[in-house]
Amino acid sequence: MASQRFPLKINVGFLHNEPLGSYRDIHFEFPELHLPPNFDVRQFAGSAHISRTPQGLLIEGFFEAIIPLECVRCLEPLDQPLKTKFDEVYAYKNTDFTESGLIIPEDGNIDLGPVVREYLMLEYPIKPLCKPDCQGLCTVCGENLNFTTCEHQARILIE
Repeated sequence: MASQRFPLKINVGFLHNEPLGSYRDIHFEFPELHLPPNFDVRQFAGSAHISRTPQGLLIEGFFEAIIPLECVRCLEPLDQPLKTKFDEVYAYKNTDFTESGLIIPEDGNIDLGPVVREYLMLEYPIKPLCKPDCQGLCTVCGENLNFTTCEHQARILIE
């Protein structure tokens, strides 16, 4: 059971003495989730497939969430879906091979929060759009051109 403070923390100590190839699937679902220090998401859902390997634990994660954003053209609010998939190895010891430096703590509790946050942030769009053909705002009066054609735009169309 995940704690309120660390909702993506899981105890994997039981896999340490299991045979190689043993695995466990863990599912997550939260209506809202705060990923410290400053990433808030809604409709968070996903799963982690944890397998025991000779080097450590292989975590294959698939997660999705929705973040509230603003369209860069018209400044209207939008709900941006994010989806990510990753494979990370948490090593048994500091001397093992992981490039990412992920180590299984001695208490056997892994917090997936920082890793999930990092991968979701990689999916964050640079220029979020409410729709691909968003017309944006009039550069003169600021009218939202998705809803109306202002006098400035009508003049440009005539010329």
